Amino acid sequence: MTSPAIQQPKEQSVWGFIVSELKPRGKWLTPFNILSIPVILTGLVLIVLRFAFGLGEVSNVSQEIPWGLWKGFNVVTGVAFAGGAYVLTFMVYILKMHKYHSVIRVTVLNGFLAYIFYAGALVLDLGKPWNIFNPLIGNSFGASSVLFLVAWHFVLYIFAQLIEFSPAVAEWIGARRARRILSGMTVAAVIFGITLSTLHQSGLGALFLMASEKIHPLWYNEFIPLLFLVSSVFAGLSMVIFEGSITHKVFNGQVGKNHRKNSDVIVHGLSKICAGGMFAYFFLQMLVFIHGQHWGLLFTPMGYWWMLEMFGFVLLPMILFFYSYRTFNLPVIRIAAIITMIGIILNRLNVSIIAYRWDAATHYMPSWKEIVISLTIIFIQIWIFRWVISRMPVLRDSPEWAKD
Repeated sequence: MTSPAIQQPKEQSVWGFIVSELKPRGKWLTPFNILSIPVILTGLVLIVLRFAFGLGEVSNVSQEIPWGLWKGFNVVTGVAFAGGAYVLTFMVYILKMHKYHSVIRVTVLNGFLAYIFYAGALVLDLGKPWNIFNPLIGNSFGASSVLFLVAWHFVLYIFAQLIEFSPAVAEWIGARRARRILSGMTVAAVIFGITLSTLHQSGLGALFLMASEKIHPLWYNEFIPLLFLVSSVFAGLSMVIFEGSITHKVFNGQVGKNHRKNSDVIVHGLSKICAGGMFAYFFLQMLVFIHGQHWGLLFTPMGYWWMLEMFGFVLLPMILFFYSYRTFNLPVIRIAAIITMIGIILNRLNVSIIAYRWDAATHYMPSWKEIVISLTIIFIQIWIFRWVISRMPVLRDSPEWAKD
Protein backbone atom coordinates (compact mmCIF):
# COMPACT_ATOMS: atom_id res chain seq x y z
CA MET A 1 0.00 0.00 0.00
CA THR A 2 1.42 3.40 -0.97
CA SER A 3 2.22 5.61 2.02
CA PRO A 4 0.44 9.01 2.41
CA ALA A 5 3.77 10.81 2.07
CA ILE A 6 4.11 9.50 -1.49
CA GLN A 7 0.58 10.50 -2.48
CA GLN A 8 0.70 14.07 -1.19
CA PRO A 9 2.59 15.65 -4.12
CA LYS A 10 -0.24 14.53 -6.42
CA GLU A 11 -2.96 16.02 -4.21
CA GLN A 12 -1.42 19.41 -3.40
CA SER A 13 1.18 21.85 -4.61
CA VAL A 14 4.86 21.24 -4.13
CA TRP A 15 5.01 24.10 -1.65
CA GLY A 16 2.09 22.69 0.30
CA PHE A 17 3.78 19.30 0.43
CA ILE A 18 7.00 20.83 1.75
CA VAL A 19 5.14 22.83 4.40
CA SER A 20 3.19 19.78 5.53
CA GLU A 21 6.38 17.71 5.80
CA LEU A 22 8.12 20.37 7.86
CA LYS A 23 5.42 20.27 10.50
CA PRO A 24 6.50 18.46 13.68
CA ARG A 25 5.11 15.01 14.34
CA GLY A 26 4.67 13.13 17.56
CA LYS A 27 5.09 14.31 21.14
CA TRP A 28 7.24 17.30 21.98
CA LEU A 29 7.82 16.61 25.67
CA THR A 30 10.14 13.65 25.26
CA PRO A 31 13.30 13.13 27.36
CA PHE A 32 15.51 13.67 24.32
CA ASN A 33 13.78 16.95 23.37
CA ILE A 34 13.91 18.24 26.94
CA LEU A 35 17.63 17.51 27.07
CA SER A 36 18.66 18.54 23.56
CA ILE A 37 16.73 21.77 22.96
CA PRO A 38 18.44 23.82 25.73
CA VAL A 39 21.84 22.44 24.67
CA ILE A 40 21.22 23.30 21.00
CA LEU A 41 20.04 26.83 21.79
CA THR A 42 23.06 27.44 24.04
CA GLY A 43 25.38 25.93 21.44
CA LEU A 44 24.02 28.13 18.65
CA VAL A 45 24.67 31.22 20.77
CA LEU A 46 28.23 30.02 21.43
CA ILE A 47 28.77 29.40 17.70
CA VAL A 48 27.71 32.99 16.99
CA LEU A 49 30.19 34.18 19.64
CA ARG A 50 32.90 32.02 18.08
CA PHE A 51 32.47 33.62 14.66
CA ALA A 52 32.02 37.11 16.11
CA PHE A 53 35.00 37.17 18.47
CA GLY A 54 37.27 34.36 17.30
CA LEU A 55 38.25 30.85 18.27
CA GLY A 56 39.75 31.90 21.60
CA GLU A 57 36.37 33.10 22.82
CA VAL A 58 34.99 29.57 23.18
CA SER A 59 37.98 27.22 22.87
CA ASN A 60 41.17 26.34 24.77
CA VAL A 61 43.18 25.41 21.67
CA SER A 62 46.40 27.33 21.07
CA GLN A 63 49.35 27.58 18.71
CA GLU A 64 51.09 24.83 20.71
CA ILE A 65 48.01 22.57 20.84
CA PRO A 66 45.94 23.28 17.70
CA TRP A 67 43.92 20.04 17.76
CA GLY A 68 41.07 20.24 20.24
CA LEU A 69 37.83 18.44 21.00
CA TRP A 70 36.12 19.34 17.73
CA LYS A 71 38.80 17.64 15.63
CA GLY A 72 39.59 14.82 18.03
CA PHE A 73 36.00 13.86 18.83
CA ASN A 74 33.66 15.22 16.16
CA VAL A 75 35.95 14.57 13.19
CA VAL A 76 38.55 11.87 13.90
CA THR A 77 36.23 9.79 16.11
CA GLY A 78 33.02 10.53 14.25
CA VAL A 79 34.42 9.50 10.87
CA ALA A 80 35.38 6.10 12.34
CA PHE A 81 31.78 5.56 13.49
CA ALA A 82 30.54 6.49 10.01
CA GLY A 83 32.61 3.61 8.59
CA GLY A 84 29.62 1.27 8.72
CA ALA A 85 28.33 2.78 5.48
CA TYR A 86 31.25 1.73 3.31
CA VAL A 87 31.53 -1.67 4.99
CA LEU A 88 27.86 -2.56 4.56
CA THR A 89 27.59 -1.23 1.00
CA PHE A 90 30.62 -3.35 0.11
CA MET A 91 29.00 -6.41 1.70
CA VAL A 92 25.63 -5.91 0.00
CA TYR A 93 26.49 -4.54 -3.46
CA ILE A 94 29.88 -6.16 -4.06
CA LEU A 95 29.79 -9.39 -2.03
CA LYS A 96 26.02 -9.83 -2.65
CA MET A 97 25.25 -10.47 1.05
CA HIS A 98 21.61 -9.46 0.59
CA LYS A 99 20.46 -10.30 4.10
CA TYR A 100 22.01 -6.98 5.21
CA HIS A 101 20.18 -4.95 2.57
CA SER A 102 17.43 -3.76 4.94
CA VAL A 103 19.91 -1.71 7.01
CA ILE A 104 21.71 -0.12 4.05
CA ARG A 105 19.64 3.05 3.85
CA VAL A 106 19.69 3.89 7.54
CA THR A 107 23.44 3.24 7.67
CA VAL A 108 24.16 5.38 4.59
CA LEU A 109 21.92 8.15 5.98
CA ASN A 110 23.85 8.11 9.25
CA GLY A 111 27.16 8.23 7.39
CA PHE A 112 26.01 11.04 5.09
CA LEU A 113 24.82 13.23 7.98
CA ALA A 114 27.97 12.45 9.96
CA TYR A 115 30.24 13.67 7.18
CA ILE A 116 28.17 16.82 6.63
CA PHE A 117 28.24 17.81 10.29
CA TYR A 118 31.83 16.80 10.95
CA ALA A 119 32.90 18.91 7.99
CA GLY A 120 31.00 21.71 9.73
CA ALA A 121 33.00 21.04 12.89
CA LEU A 122 36.16 21.62 10.87
CA VAL A 123 34.90 25.06 9.86
CA LEU A 124 34.37 25.91 13.54
CA ASP A 125 37.88 24.79 14.43
CA LEU A 126 39.68 26.98 11.90
CA GLY A 127 41.02 30.31 13.09
CA LYS A 128 40.10 31.70 9.67
CA PRO A 129 37.02 29.69 8.56
CA TRP A 130 37.18 30.96 4.98
CA ASN A 131 40.44 29.02 4.59
CA ILE A 132 38.44 25.77 4.59
CA PHE A 133 38.85 25.78 0.80
CA ASN A 134 42.66 25.90 0.93
CA PRO A 135 43.19 22.12 1.18
CA LEU A 136 40.82 21.54 -1.75
CA ILE A 137 42.72 23.84 -4.08
CA GLY A 138 46.16 22.90 -2.74
CA ASN A 139 46.82 26.43 -1.53
CA SER A 140 49.63 26.64 1.07
CA PHE A 141 49.80 22.84 1.26
CA GLY A 142 50.26 21.59 -2.29
CA ALA A 143 48.55 18.82 -4.18
CA SER A 144 50.87 16.18 -2.69
CA SER A 145 49.91 16.80 0.97
CA VAL A 146 47.86 14.32 2.99
CA LEU A 147 45.41 17.09 3.89
CA PHE A 148 44.74 17.76 0.21
CA LEU A 149 43.87 14.09 -0.35
CA VAL A 150 41.71 13.80 2.77
CA ALA A 151 39.80 16.99 1.91
CA TRP A 152 38.95 15.76 -1.60
CA HIS A 153 38.05 12.31 -0.27
CA PHE A 154 35.64 13.93 2.18
CA VAL A 155 33.93 16.08 -0.42
CA LEU A 156 33.64 13.35 -3.05
CA TYR A 157 32.46 10.77 -0.54
CA ILE A 158 29.67 13.09 0.61
CA PHE A 159 28.42 13.27 -2.99
CA ALA A 160 28.75 9.49 -3.37
CA GLN A 161 26.65 8.91 -0.26
CA LEU A 162 24.08 11.43 -1.46
CA ILE A 163 23.66 9.40 -4.67
CA GLU A 164 23.44 6.17 -2.67
CA PHE A 165 20.65 7.61 -0.51
CA SER A 166 18.86 9.56 -3.26
CA PRO A 167 16.47 6.71 -4.29
CA ALA A 168 14.84 7.06 -0.84
CA VAL A 169 14.30 10.78 -1.50
CA ALA A 170 12.77 9.99 -4.92
CA GLU A 171 10.39 7.49 -3.32
CA TRP A 172 9.43 10.06 -0.70
CA ILE A 173 8.37 12.64 -3.29
CA GLY A 174 6.97 10.05 -5.70
CA ALA A 175 9.46 10.73 -8.51
CA ARG A 176 9.34 7.39 -10.33
CA ARG A 177 11.52 8.26 -13.30
CA ALA A 178 14.16 9.94 -11.11
CA ARG A 179 14.12 6.91 -8.85
CA ARG A 180 14.93 4.58 -11.76
CA ILE A 181 17.79 6.80 -12.91
CA LEU A 182 19.24 7.21 -9.41
CA SER A 183 18.95 3.50 -8.64
CA GLY A 184 20.95 2.78 -11.78
CA MET A 185 23.73 5.01 -10.47
CA THR A 186 23.89 3.32 -7.07
CA VAL A 187 26.42 0.58 -7.80
CA ALA A 188 28.85 3.00 -9.43
CA ALA A 189 28.47 5.39 -6.48
CA VAL A 190 29.05 2.50 -4.06
CA ILE A 191 32.28 1.40 -5.77
CA PHE A 192 33.49 5.00 -5.89
CA GLY A 193 32.50 5.55 -2.25
CA ILE A 194 34.22 2.40 -0.99
CA THR A 195 37.45 3.45 -2.69
CA LEU A 196 37.25 6.92 -1.16
CA SER A 197 36.41 5.55 2.30
CA THR A 198 39.37 3.22 2.51
CA LEU A 199 41.61 6.09 1.45
CA HIS A 200 40.36 8.76 3.82
CA GLN A 201 39.96 6.46 6.85
CA SER A 202 43.66 5.66 6.54
CA GLY A 203 44.37 9.24 5.44
CA LEU A 204 43.18 10.59 8.77
CA GLY A 205 45.71 8.33 10.45
CA ALA A 206 48.39 9.48 8.00
CA LEU A 207 47.94 13.05 9.25
CA PHE A 208 49.46 11.95 12.56
CA LEU A 209 52.59 10.56 10.89
CA MET A 210 53.86 14.13 10.88
CA ALA A 211 53.71 14.26 14.70
CA SER A 212 56.21 11.52 15.54
CA GLU A 213 57.88 13.58 18.28
CA LYS A 214 54.62 14.83 19.76
CA ILE A 215 52.63 11.60 20.23
CA HIS A 216 53.51 9.13 22.99
CA PRO A 217 55.50 6.15 21.61
CA LEU A 218 52.82 3.67 22.70
CA TRP A 219 50.34 5.32 20.31
CA TYR A 220 52.65 6.52 17.55
CA ASN A 221 53.91 4.14 14.87
CA GLU A 222 54.24 4.11 11.09
CA PHE A 223 51.19 1.86 10.82
CA ILE A 224 48.67 4.41 12.19
CA PRO A 225 46.95 4.69 8.76
CA LEU A 226 46.40 0.92 8.60
CA LEU A 227 45.21 0.79 12.23
CA PHE A 228 42.75 3.62 11.58
CA LEU A 229 41.39 1.77 8.55
CA VAL A 230 41.00 -1.59 10.30
CA SER A 231 39.43 -0.05 13.41
CA SER A 232 36.90 1.86 11.27
CA VAL A 233 35.42 -1.51 10.21
CA PHE A 234 34.39 -2.68 13.69
CA ALA A 235 33.75 0.89 14.86
CA GLY A 236 31.23 1.46 12.08
CA LEU A 237 29.54 -1.93 12.52
CA SER A 238 29.34 -1.46 16.30
CA MET A 239 27.56 1.82 15.63
CA VAL A 240 25.16 -0.02 13.29
CA ILE A 241 24.38 -2.54 16.07
CA PHE A 242 23.95 0.19 18.70
CA GLU A 243 21.94 2.48 16.44
CA GLY A 244 19.73 -0.38 15.29
CA SER A 245 18.85 -1.26 18.87
CA ILE A 246 17.69 2.29 19.52
CA THR A 247 15.87 2.93 16.23
CA HIS A 248 13.86 -0.28 16.58
CA LYS A 249 12.45 1.06 19.85
CA VAL A 250 12.12 4.75 19.02
CA PHE A 251 10.86 4.26 15.44
CA ASN A 252 9.05 0.98 15.94
CA GLY A 253 6.12 2.14 13.79
CA GLN A 254 8.47 2.92 10.89
CA VAL A 255 10.21 -0.45 10.78
CA GLY A 256 9.20 -2.47 7.72
CA LYS A 257 8.60 -6.21 7.56
CA ASN A 258 11.94 -7.03 5.95
CA HIS A 259 13.87 -4.94 8.44
CA ARG A 260 12.00 -6.40 11.40
CA LYS A 261 12.36 -9.99 10.16
CA ASN A 262 16.11 -9.78 9.54
CA SER A 263 17.18 -7.60 12.48
CA ASP A 264 18.36 -10.40 14.79
CA VAL A 265 20.15 -12.22 11.97
CA ILE A 266 21.88 -8.98 10.95
CA VAL A 267 23.09 -8.24 14.48
CA HIS A 268 24.33 -11.80 14.83
CA GLY A 269 26.21 -11.68 11.52
CA LEU A 270 27.79 -8.31 12.27
CA SER A 271 29.14 -9.63 15.57
CA LYS A 272 31.24 -12.18 13.68
CA ILE A 273 32.72 -9.47 11.44
CA CYS A 274 33.43 -7.27 14.46
CA ALA A 275 35.21 -10.13 16.23
CA GLY A 276 37.35 -10.82 13.17
CA GLY A 277 38.18 -7.14 12.66
CA MET A 278 39.11 -6.68 16.31
CA PHE A 279 41.33 -9.76 16.23
CA ALA A 280 43.21 -8.32 13.23
CA TYR A 281 43.50 -4.94 14.97
CA PHE A 282 44.68 -6.42 18.28
CA PHE A 283 47.22 -8.64 16.49
CA LEU A 284 48.60 -5.63 14.59
CA GLN A 285 48.83 -3.57 17.78
CA MET A 286 50.72 -6.34 19.61
CA LEU A 287 53.01 -6.80 16.61
CA VAL A 288 53.79 -3.08 16.51
CA PHE A 289 54.38 -2.99 20.27
CA ILE A 290 56.78 -5.95 20.24
CA HIS A 291 58.61 -4.63 17.20
CA GLY A 292 58.92 -1.21 18.83
CA GLN A 293 60.47 -2.69 22.01
CA HIS A 294 58.43 -0.46 24.32
CA TRP A 295 58.51 -2.82 27.29
CA GLY A 296 59.99 -0.16 29.56
CA LEU A 297 56.96 2.10 28.99
CA LEU A 298 54.36 -0.44 30.13
CA PHE A 299 54.60 0.15 33.87
CA THR A 300 54.22 3.91 33.71
CA PRO A 301 51.02 5.97 34.02
CA MET A 302 50.68 6.20 30.23
CA GLY A 303 51.54 2.50 29.96
CA TYR A 304 48.68 1.56 32.29
CA TRP A 305 46.39 3.79 30.23
CA TRP A 306 47.50 2.03 27.02
CA MET A 307 46.92 -1.41 28.55
CA LEU A 308 43.42 -0.34 29.62
CA GLU A 309 42.65 0.60 26.02
CA MET A 310 44.12 -2.59 24.55
CA PHE A 311 42.82 -5.16 27.00
CA GLY A 312 39.69 -3.48 28.35
CA PHE A 313 38.31 -1.99 25.14
CA VAL A 314 39.75 -4.22 22.39
CA LEU A 315 40.46 -7.69 23.75
CA LEU A 316 37.41 -7.84 26.06
CA PRO A 317 34.77 -6.83 23.48
CA MET A 318 36.48 -9.07 20.91
CA ILE A 319 35.97 -12.05 23.23
CA LEU A 320 32.39 -10.97 23.93
CA PHE A 321 31.63 -10.69 20.22
CA PHE A 322 33.09 -14.14 19.57
CA TYR A 323 31.26 -15.73 22.53
CA SER A 324 27.92 -14.11 21.70
CA TYR A 325 28.21 -15.11 18.04
CA ARG A 326 28.74 -18.75 19.02
CA THR A 327 25.81 -18.68 21.49
CA PHE A 328 23.52 -16.29 19.52
CA ASN A 329 23.36 -14.04 22.59
CA LEU A 330 22.03 -10.73 21.23
CA PRO A 331 22.15 -8.75 24.53
CA VAL A 332 25.87 -9.58 24.92
CA ILE A 333 26.47 -8.50 21.30
CA ARG A 334 24.94 -5.12 22.08
CA ILE A 335 27.02 -4.79 25.25
CA ALA A 336 30.15 -5.62 23.26
CA ALA A 337 29.19 -2.97 20.67
CA ILE A 338 28.89 -0.30 23.38
CA ILE A 339 32.26 -1.24 24.91
CA THR A 340 33.81 -1.15 21.43
CA MET A 341 32.42 2.32 20.77
CA ILE A 342 33.85 3.59 24.06
CA GLY A 343 37.18 2.04 23.08
CA ILE A 344 37.17 3.80 19.71
CA ILE A 345 36.46 7.14 21.37
CA LEU A 346 39.28 6.46 23.81
CA ASN A 347 41.73 5.49 21.07
CA ARG A 348 41.01 8.47 18.84
CA LEU A 349 41.17 10.92 21.76
CA ASN A 350 44.41 9.30 22.93
CA VAL A 351 46.06 9.75 19.54
CA SER A 352 44.76 13.28 18.92
CA ILE A 353 44.57 14.81 22.41
CA ILE A 354 45.54 12.77 25.49
CA ALA A 355 48.80 11.23 24.21
CA TYR A 356 49.51 14.27 22.02
CA ARG A 357 52.09 16.45 23.78
CA TRP A 358 51.62 14.27 26.84
CA ASP A 359 54.91 15.59 28.30
CA ALA A 360 54.12 19.27 27.84
CA ALA A 361 54.07 21.53 30.88
CA THR A 362 50.54 22.68 30.05
CA HIS A 363 47.98 20.13 28.97
CA TYR A 364 44.93 20.84 26.84
CA MET A 365 41.54 20.56 28.50
CA PRO A 366 38.40 21.39 26.50
CA SER A 367 36.36 24.29 27.81
CA TRP A 368 32.72 23.81 28.72
CA LYS A 369 31.86 25.86 25.64
CA GLU A 370 33.68 23.39 23.38
CA ILE A 371 31.79 20.51 24.99
CA VAL A 372 28.43 22.23 24.53
CA ILE A 373 29.17 23.01 20.86
CA SER A 374 30.24 19.38 20.27
CA LEU A 375 26.98 18.17 21.80
CA THR A 376 25.06 20.73 19.72
CA ILE A 377 26.54 19.30 16.50
CA ILE A 378 25.57 15.77 17.54
CA PHE A 379 22.06 16.72 18.70
CA ILE A 380 21.24 18.65 15.50
CA GLN A 381 22.43 15.64 13.50
CA ILE A 382 20.08 13.40 15.51
CA TRP A 383 17.17 15.80 14.99
CA ILE A 384 17.66 15.75 11.22
CA PHE A 385 18.15 11.97 11.27
CA ARG A 386 14.88 11.61 13.16
CA TRP A 387 13.07 13.94 10.76
CA VAL A 388 14.23 11.93 7.73
CA ILE A 389 13.39 8.58 9.33
CA SER A 390 9.86 9.76 10.13
CA ARG A 391 9.14 10.83 6.55
CA MET A 392 11.20 8.84 4.07
CA PRO A 393 11.27 5.08 3.40
CA VAL A 394 14.48 4.43 5.29
CA LEU A 395 13.44 1.86 7.88
CA ARG A 396 10.08 1.05 6.34
CA ASP A 397 9.74 -0.86 3.09
CA SER A 398 9.76 0.97 -0.24
CA PRO A 399 6.40 1.61 -1.95
CA GLU A 400 5.16 -1.11 -4.29
CA TRP A 401 5.83 0.92 -7.44
CA ALA A 402 9.52 1.16 -6.49
CA LYS A 403 9.90 -2.63 -6.27
CA ASP A 404 9.35 -3.24 -9.96
